[in-house]
Amino acid sequence: MTEQPLSTRSASELLAPDTGMGAVTLRVGNLDAMIAYYRDAVTLRLLSHEGGTAVLGRGTVPIVILQHAPELVSPEPRAAGLFHTAILFETQAALAAAVYSVARQHPGTFTGSADHIVSEAFYFTDPEGNGIELYWDRTRTEWSWTHGTIDMATLALDPNEYLQNHLTEGGIADPVIGGAVVGHVHLSVGDVASARDFYVDKLGFETTAEMGGSALFVSAGGYHHHMAMNTWNSRGAGKRRLALGLGQVDILVPDADALGSLQERMTHYGVGVRDDGQTLRFDDPWANLIQVRTA
Repeated sequence: MTEQPLSTRSASELLAPDTGMGAVTLRVGNLDAMIAYYRDAVTLRLLSHEGGTAVLGRGTVPIVILQHAPELVSPEPRAAGLFHTAILFETQAALAAAVYSVARQHPGTFTGSADHIVSEAFYFTDPEGNGIELYWDRTRTEWSWTHGTIDMATLALDPNEYLQNHLTEGGIADPVIGGAVVGHVHLSVGDVASARDFYVDKLGFETTAEMGGSALFVSAGGYHHHMAMNTWNSRGAGKRRLALGLGQVDILVPDADALGSLQERMTHYGVGVRDDGQTLRFDDPWANLIQVRTA
């Protein structure tokens, strides 16, 4: 397999290579129902539940944070916001157990599946309309790059055949197998050019793939993508109004130096950064709130 070419941008222009994604915060109308979905179907553990905030994840790693906001309404059709939260599982057996759990308990929330060459993915929509991807990565030595672009595709992946090949009796009895993290976050945005300007030129991700003028995939450190932005349902969308759905996207950088470098870069570009000494918070062009902190 061909390797990713070396970046032509300096380290000061880029996020640290070992940058990753943190939890995704969702504003929800029915907290109990959403906890039940992510805990019992998606197979996350309830790590904490204090007042109107519930944190779910695996081990000690938060993946989804649910904030009760019953006073809010659903987002407008074709608004910018969350396309999906992508949860990365350690093994195919762990992925199969989670897919089986959701399909058995909430079959109506399944929306599709695909072999993307770099990964195997299954797609769902939670009870309040937030997209979810459950996936497993092939090893990086199996990935291929062409002229600096990661080779990805959308190939058929039969869910029933996948479960036959990878679902175990243990996975049926106890589907919480191994660890999981937020592998990437995919956003709906108004236009790709503005997304590139913000997430690549300012924030410091590198472009790994594009789909015409409709989608952009970006990452740090040669991952296939930590974030993606598309206009498939939201072309021309402006700033979001306060509504149910996406509340915040967390990005994890390795240390205080990486955080400080990002703060300097975003300030240089005139991005309004809120810095409390431990985290940086700022809005993208569509008022999606991004929080960056050390891992």
